[in-house]
Amino acid sequence: MSLLEEAAKAQPKAYVPYSNFRVGAAIRTASGAIYTGVNVENAAYPEGTCAEAGAIAAMVLGGETEIAEVAVIGDSDDPVPPCGGCRQKIREFAGPDVKVTMMSRTGKELTMTVGELLPGAFTPDHMAE
Repeated sequence: MSLLEEAAKAQPKAYVPYSNFRVGAAIRTASGAIYTGVNVENAAYPEGTCAEAGAIAAMVLGGETEIAEVAVIGDSDDPVPPCGGCRQKIREFAGPDVKVTMMSRTGKELTMTVGELLPGAFTPDHMAE
């Protein structure tokens, strides 16, 4: 099963009683393992979590910290990109050349690199002494 298919399989499980905007994400790690996540809303609206953050948390819980590829699918006619915060979260575990494939509900796809999605990212190198 492709990474986009894994993201699409996760998407219907999103908890979105307020926006009804379902997002599914899938991450392939350097080992080849796949971790998925969905967005989870909260009545205190900004306290929800994004699908990408959920997949990253599952990856870390699984003992991995290196993202090799990302896929995201959302309820839009255009491919759904990760939000700004998730771009930074992805960059924490992925190099700038890692591919992020985004897909719409209609099947349109767009692939970009992490570096294209988040140019000038803040990285651990900025904290080196």
